[in-house]
Amino acid sequence: MKPSAVTQETEQKLFFHNYARLPIAVSHGEGSWLFSIDGSRYLDMISGIGVNALGYGDKRLVQAIGDQASKLIHASNLFMMQPQFDLAEKLLSLSGLSKVFFANSGTEAVEASIKIARKWAARSGNLDKKEVLSLSNCFHGRTYGAMSLTAKAKYVDGFEPLLPGTGMIAFNDVTDLERKISDRTAAVFIEVVQGEGGIHMVSQEFISRLRELRDRYGFLIVADEIQAGCGRTGKFLSYMHVDADPDLVCLAKPLGGGLPLSAVLGSEKVADVLAYGNHGTTFGGNPVACAAGLAMIEAIEQDGLMEHAETIGNFLAEGLQRLAGKHPMILEIRQCGLMVGITVDREAKFYVEKALEKHVVVNATSVNVIRLLPPLNITREEAQLCIDALDEIFTEETREKEG
Repeated sequence: MKPSAVTQETEQKLFFHNYARLPIAVSHGEGSWLFSIDGSRYLDMISGIGVNALGYGDKRLVQAIGDQASKLIHASNLFMMQPQFDLAEKLLSLSGLSKVFFANSGTEAVEASIKIARKWAARSGNLDKKEVLSLSNCFHGRTYGAMSLTAKAKYVDGFEPLLPGTGMIAFNDVTDLERKISDRTAAVFIEVVQGEGGIHMVSQEFISRLRELRDRYGFLIVADEIQAGCGRTGKFLSYMHVDADPDLVCLAKPLGGGLPLSAVLGSEKVADVLAYGNHGTTFGGNPVACAAGLAMIEAIEQDGLMEHAETIGNFLAEGLQRLAGKHPMILEIRQCGLMVGITVDREAKFYVEKALEKHVVVNATSVNVIRLLPPLNITREEAQLCIDALDEIFTEETREKEG
């Protein structure tokens, strides 16, 4: 069979039109760089949308994948497999939690957490204790339960009705939190650092009040660490910045080292909620993905990448703040580790296109936010290349406006 031409025209013929793909056909990656089939290279400042924590081609990761693939690629969860056990023990050690469930994607981890929360709440004997709440401006996924917690118009329109018993609390609004929480609440989902929402961090005041209300009403706190977890914020899990003490934690994106893998971590409070047959997955906890995940976490630890994420994140933020001082189209810089949001005064996709012309890949989110999620091992020199490219773009924009 003749290989398909990897072009935008062929893409339109082959696929549903649900991705606004960049006009680049990639061939391979090295470190923080992606290479196109025509030989051009691009500095990847979004790392596969937060997936490639080690960049591209890390030899330890490639070795772990190859070694496990040569032994066993799939056997199903009818069997016990060493890579699952090793990764589970590592995650529980780092988090201090008690149990693990492996799935394939972030949205699956969220769906599993919704089920665990409702089954846990059903034990209370309160038949009304089914409400699952999230915070405004959040993103938890695209399947029905996860989408119902996200509830942004662009993700929801045309797919209603949403999952009953879901609702929103205004982000960082303690008064609204107190108004919405009751003895009907089964769980509250939080992103300590909202990624898709534009890099906004939940306040300690909000988290402290949430914990007090949990003590009063008896519900679960679920931390969505799908984008912010695995070292990206300078700590292994972003909730460690604010002492959130979650009952459930959702992990995905970088967890499988680039392979599909997610996890739900649970405290002792929920350790025995699921019984045989209550929930499952054919592919979740794939041994190759688990071996890759363990290699990824060990590399983060060996290379000091959590500390590096904090250092380079601060370097990026300081450089971007200097740009904000001379470019009025930059409205705000928000940063936690290597999660960086640059709020601008127009749709951010304009800057995505301009950056691509300079062979730098950035991302637009929340309409007017340029989002940076580089590999955790990005160098200071590479970070400076990104700052310089954006400086050039803002300077050129000012010149065009002036005439």
